Amino acid sequence: METFIGAIELFPFSFEPMDWFLCDGRLLQISQYNVLYSVIGNQFGGDGSTNFALPNLLGTEPIPGMNFYIAINGYFPVRS
Repeated sequence: METFIGAIELFPFSFEPMDWFLCDGRLLQISQYNVLYSVIGNQFGGDGSTNFALPNLLGTEPIPGMNFYIAINGYFPVRS
């Protein structure tokens, strides 16, 4: 089953799996990731005009060696 765009999961990886980004607070260009931006907006940072930030969850992992990742592709979560 595919996941929702913007979903955050905890994985035991030291690499970014395909279609996932590490939740490290990095800035992304809206023009390049407009679908993800439409889901999370700029609530985690960025100017909301040209860029937005991923959540920074580094250091919040419950188990050492695991990391939080955010889905950049998948199903668009439909609002009811």
